[in-house]
Amino acid sequence: MRAYSMDLRERVLRDSDAGMTAAAVAVKYHVSSSWVRRLKQRRRETGEVAPRQQRYGRQPVLAPQLHTLAALIREQPDRTLSELQVALGTTASLATIWRAVKQLGFTLKKNGTRVRTRAPRHRGRPRPVGRDRPDPRPAPPRLS
Repeated sequence: MRAYSMDLRERVLRDSDAGMTAAAVAVKYHVSSSWVRRLKQRRRETGEVAPRQQRYGRQPVLAPQLHTLAALIREQPDRTLSELQVALGTTASLATIWRAVKQLGFTLKKNGTRVRTRAPRHRGRPRPVGRDRPDPRPAPPRLS
């Protein structure tokens, strides 16, 4: 939600200073009475009425270490997430490290080691290119 404009804030404070109650000002300008009271309190305590700087969530835990993480992956691409966690010296979870790796644009080649460690006869055979297979999708109904 966006902050209320300075123009609205000044009008609210002007009417409030003129003697209107917080509830009446709130009804007139379609804001909450608690916001009117907080605005008056803030002006009284700090002298400011401008909207505060908006914060947009937390900074990612591994943001300062992204360059180090990328260097570690380039140095030894087959490291596991646990090994990366130890190398970074962080207590971040493996899921957090994976999100950072994904954000850096690195991809994962699935089943590489599992296929290499199997016996050659079980690694899979190339399939014929033009093999006739029935189409698994049903044919659309024909309109006559």
